[in-house]
Amino acid sequence: MTATLPSTATPTMNLSLREGLMEMTKSAQNKGTDPLIWGVQLSSSLLSAGITMPSTEVAELLVSHICWTNNLPIAWKYLEKALTLRIAPPMLVLALLSNSVIPNRRSQPAAYRIFLELLKRHIFSLASEVNGPKYHKIMESIDNALHLSQRFGIPSGEPGILLVEFVFAIVWQLLDASIDDEDLLELVPEKRSTWPIKPQEMEIDDHNIGEKKIDRYDRLYKTNTTLAIEIIGEIYRNKLTSRILSLARQNMPVHWRSLIYNLRLLIANSISLRNSKDITPESLLQLTSDNHVIMSPECKTVSLQQFHAVMASGSLVSSTAPTHGASRSSLWLPIDLFLEDTMEGFVVATTSAAETLSGLLKAYQAITQASWQEAFLGLWIAALRLVQRERDALEGPIPRMDTCLCLLLCTTTIAIVNIVDEEESSLVEEDMHMQSETQVVGRCRKSLVSSLQQLGDYEGLLTPPPSVTSLANQAAAKAIMFFSGIGIGSGVSLNDTPLTCSGDLRHLIVEACIARHLLDTSAYLWPGYVKGHANQIQIPHNIAGQMPGWSSLMKGSPLTPPMVHALVSTPASSLAEIEKIYGIAIEGSDNEKISAATVLCGASLTRGWNIQEHTGFLIIKLLSPPVPSDYTGSESHLIASAPFLNVLLVGIASIDCVQIFSLHGLVPHLAGVLMPICEALGSCSPTVSWTLPTGELLCPLGVFSNAFTLLLKLWRFEQPPLEHAIGDITPVGSQLTPEFLLLARNSQLSSCRNSSKHQKKRMRFLKQCDLSASTPVYLDSFPKLKFWYRQHQACIASTLSDLKPGTSVYQIFEALLNMMFRKTNTNTNTGGGGGGQTLTSSTSNSSDDYTLRLKLPAWDILEAVPFVLDAALTACAHGTLSPRELTTGFKDLADFFPASMATIVSYLSAETTRGLWKPASMNGTDWPSPATNLSMVEQNINKILAATGVDVPSLSVGGTCPDTLPLPLAALVSLTITYKVDRISESVLNLAGPALNTLGAGCPWPCMAIIAALWTQKAKRWTDYLVFSASRTVFHHNTDAVVELLKVCFASTLGLNSSNTGGGIGNLLGHGFGSDFSGGIAPVAPGILYLRVHRSVRDVMFMTEEIVSLLMHSVKDIVSTGVPIEKLKNPKTGMILRYGEASLSATMTRIKLAASLGASLVWITGGLNLIQTLIKETMPSWFISVHRLDHTKGDSGVGGMIGMLKGYALAYFMILSGAFAWGVDSVSSASSKRGSILGAHLEFMASALDGKISLGCNKATWRAYVSGFVSLMVSCTPKWTREVDVDVLRSLSKGLRKWDEEELAMALLGIGGVRAMGAAVDFIVESSM
Repeated sequence: MTATLPSTATPTMNLSLREGLMEMTKSAQNKGTDPLIWGVQLSSSLLSAGITMPSTEVAELLVSHICWTNNLPIAWKYLEKALTLRIAPPMLVLALLSNSVIPNRRSQPAAYRIFLELLKRHIFSLASEVNGPKYHKIMESIDNALHLSQRFGIPSGEPGILLVEFVFAIVWQLLDASIDDEDLLELVPEKRSTWPIKPQEMEIDDHNIGEKKIDRYDRLYKTNTTLAIEIIGEIYRNKLTSRILSLARQNMPVHWRSLIYNLRLLIANSISLRNSKDITPESLLQLTSDNHVIMSPECKTVSLQQFHAVMASGSLVSSTAPTHGASRSSLWLPIDLFLEDTMEGFVVATTSAAETLSGLLKAYQAITQASWQEAFLGLWIAALRLVQRERDALEGPIPRMDTCLCLLLCTTTIAIVNIVDEEESSLVEEDMHMQSETQVVGRCRKSLVSSLQQLGDYEGLLTPPPSVTSLANQAAAKAIMFFSGIGIGSGVSLNDTPLTCSGDLRHLIVEACIARHLLDTSAYLWPGYVKGHANQIQIPHNIAGQMPGWSSLMKGSPLTPPMVHALVSTPASSLAEIEKIYGIAIEGSDNEKISAATVLCGASLTRGWNIQEHTGFLIIKLLSPPVPSDYTGSESHLIASAPFLNVLLVGIASIDCVQIFSLHGLVPHLAGVLMPICEALGSCSPTVSWTLPTGELLCPLGVFSNAFTLLLKLWRFEQPPLEHAIGDITPVGSQLTPEFLLLARNSQLSSCRNSSKHQKKRMRFLKQCDLSASTPVYLDSFPKLKFWYRQHQACIASTLSDLKPGTSVYQIFEALLNMMFRKTNTNTNTGGGGGGQTLTSSTSNSSDDYTLRLKLPAWDILEAVPFVLDAALTACAHGTLSPRELTTGFKDLADFFPASMATIVSYLSAETTRGLWKPASMNGTDWPSPATNLSMVEQNINKILAATGVDVPSLSVGGTCPDTLPLPLAALVSLTITYKVDRISESVLNLAGPALNTLGAGCPWPCMAIIAALWTQKAKRWTDYLVFSASRTVFHHNTDAVVELLKVCFASTLGLNSSNTGGGIGNLLGHGFGSDFSGGIAPVAPGILYLRVHRSVRDVMFMTEEIVSLLMHSVKDIVSTGVPIEKLKNPKTGMILRYGEASLSATMTRIKLAASLGASLVWITGGLNLIQTLIKETMPSWFISVHRLDHTKGDSGVGGMIGMLKGYALAYFMILSGAFAWGVDSVSSASSKRGSILGAHLEFMASALDGKISLGCNKATWRAYVSGFVSLMVSCTPKWTREVDVDVLRSLSKGLRKWDEEELAMALLGIGGVRAMGAAVDFIVESSM
């Protein structure tokens, strides 16, 4: 209810009328006229002059008349009567008096007492003025009198906002006046009040006042102070004014903190407060606490009671009831799923995993209302579980233990640093009263300490993997030496010291936290942390001279081969050490530079967890050396640095290294430095070469190939950009392209420069990258790369066009064919897609002929490669080239020019997808046969999927197996199995591996099984990985199988499966591949299967709908497998049982766990876009649709209890989904569309509550959903509503009031920010009438 101005202007007093009214008042005052008679005369005069009442002008006249020339009892009586008769507006009179009376309260104690009495009488009847005709005018006058908009920095002239400011100002003035009266103002940091509580002129004692009068003044002065404090308490106690003040607390935090600081100062020191008979310090402190909520008994509706009871009873973090299927290990399930999903090696992220993880943890902590100690403990346990699962991980071309330990010891630690820094930075910024220079220690830092102390109880998770046992022992030795008083700073590094201590993963975690300044060395003194004695550590004399290592490097030892070997195998322990190596790489000799580059790409990158992201940044900087000041060459300066760059390129090419760059969000920056290298080296003259220190000859094609293949690993280069698009939603990670990587890089640099928030994090980033030298980069800056990329896209999109003879590309085409098939005696027209070119090999052509003809830049050769591949494949299809000759030719091409493997992969992938080629028979004659291992593959696939209940199609039909593959796929498989599984071939296999997986999954069954059978003959140690990859394709071809897999995920987590194993994370994700099975392959946990399958699901919208459906079925199954539904109700009242009942608590805990699983799966499957579609479209459609099961007797009986629980489950699911995608604050860039998406959903709710939309779902489900969603939003994500249109919030609040959800409606408006304060005040006033 917002007041509006009248259509016609209100008449104002002229000078003669003002003088006449004052003369009448003075005359009545002299005659002693009764106040009532005076009031009637005044009212009559105003009406005759056309002045409507209450009149702001009369208020100003009467107050100025009294202060201070007519400070007489009769004048105060006239003023009081004018208020009673509503001739003058009480709020304005109080505002005017506060300006005049409060500063002069010492010299005019009687006037101050009258002001306090008037305040006590009229401040609680604000509603009548708000509903009056001159509300807007009155609030404008109050603003002018007290300068509220200027003081509080809120320029809006909306009367509701001004009313909040007025009540807040009155309380603040009384408070500061009382502080001054108690002589406490010196204890306020500013040493003065914000308000004019002291007279402008010096008070001069009146010596004509007798001692008795002075004594009476003094007593009145002291009682006034007590009364003022009691009025403050009464304002907080009153329902109307306390609600108004709560709006100030929520929307004016800076001013509120100042008031609360002063209030606590008064409570701690006030003598008057202790002498009060009306209020005690303790009660005033309670009334003014942030947790104090006014809720009248009549407003505690049944539905709100039910929500708080039901949701609280199922607390995931504090429930002590039996929680079958929801053990404590399951509490942080979203964290487990995120970490496990991050281990997927075929997906490269453009954002830091630590940033995502910190946002996820903040969101889940806010929704679950867990303590930060519980949150951090859950995070550590989830990361440790990941490490333990990876102990028995599959062996194959996938990230392994280095990536896993990076997540535990680096990503997780940085995520916590982000949270702690954010809190402590906010504390410093917000606390205006912080005077000391001591470090602010927030509750998050203290909670981290407690969580790490508690982590020692989980010994089963702390056993280090064998590969890092020595590092764990070093960490334990460091603590033992500190505990025993042995110094570590004598220049000796524990990296160089032989140890016999027994360390665990907690020791490594603590060291990581100390290195990042989350802890100090007092952690070494924790009970039970040190388990050993100093005599276990043997520190030889003169060790620096005996063993090369980081300590000797820091002392100036040269980079000899033994030194380089030691530094490569041992991670640096400090930033200073890694910067020392970086300095050598910049300023050393050529050989020293190469040695330093080798060291940087060694253990310091893979296992230097305390400095890992710094190492990554330094490598990126080294890959982009500046142009020397004296450089005058016409070619790129990068060419001269090729040997040095090549060491870096080879050093970071492994899967784990690429994944580590991905985890730190460095992929866009890495792409940004690789593109110039590719552009320069790909255009370099082939006559250039370099001799390495080893004597090996390095050519431009080799360096280019290393840079180019590494660049291609950073996105799914072999697939179309919209590979899985269904509608507007695409799976996570499917949109990576070179353009996107560069845009992400430019965006990160821009946000780093422009962000003024969270300075600690910004300064950390500035230290890592030289922004002054970093400018935006676009694909147009690299014309050769851009041309190749467009050709690459065209090759994927359609068949090749004809190649005209005589062109330069045609000549390269011929030279490549001669090189590839020089041992083949053919002279055949292919008739293929290569422009009908002739595949020839003439004995007259010497080997030197084609070699000389191919002395060309890399980009020129790459342009001709697709035509060569097309001609060769067409010849093979026509029988003029045997499969063996085709494979050999492809292998020769890849050996000659390794970068061509990218084109081979993309071309064969595209041709396989087109489906235009005849199948190749894998019979062992023409093509390799999978028959030897195919039966084994089929058996193991069945074992892997045994727990899912999914039917695996048979590999044989009528006793025979159709061992065929599409011809391009057969060629790609045959080519890859010619490579040895070693480090030399790793880059080639890592490039082709993802394509083989994708192609095998996309082709008809059993193509992937055949590929697995062929590869198991080549790499027996990869057998489990290959079979597992083949088993995933069962789900790619069968949507019903994916649904079954999701059902098993829910049943396993919730303990609803037939095995009745209790559920939890162990059932969902297992305990490691093969850890529960000996003598063969084991069933794979359903959660692991889904995380490895979901990126290939094409219709992600369908998956979301299935997850919602499974959540609803899970609620019903939970209730049916738990206590009987009748026991959830009070048999007498029909109400649900009170908080704390074990049966309801166990049920709600499992329901929340189901919702948490559902939200996690939706977020992981489709990310931000899918969740926004879920909120804006999917769920409204679900509520509108008729659900037959919702209207069955089972659901609608017993008071709609199951329906209600379904509604609460959906509310929890939706809030969690939104929190995962958007976060709970405004820091994330992903939250840019939050206001519009959430606003649309709330508008849908409001329309349905208003009857404008007909719903098909159960009424109990709808009511529970709305009340649950809004309640969770109010309590857990209050910042969300500040981005929603106020009219939407007002409309939804009206709908909630129709349900008698008054408190919930008011709370919704209360968190709507400053823009919604006016609407909230209107609601509060209406409720008080």
